Amino acid sequence: MGVNDFGLLTIKDVALMLRCSEAHICKAVAGRVRGCPPIPSISLGRRKLIRRQSLIAWLEANEKTLGGATMARPERGAGKRA
Repeated sequence: MGVNDFGLLTIKDVALMLRCSEAHICKAVAGRVRGCPPIPSISLGRRKLIRRQSLIAWLEANEKTLGGATMARPERGAGKRA
């Protein structure tokens, strides 16, 4: 019986799914991302696992909090230093 038999995802799996870094997922699990509730996880020592259903529910809850608003696109060159 493996990890996927229970629908469990590693931090790396979640990072790949959400297309962000593993460090960012670790911060989101720990509740250190401003404006974002913590991602529910299971702790096994230092290892964190996320149930696939919990991740989907978390994504849907965050999507609903936007109230149908769309994210603004950043202006071109806005992040460049002069």
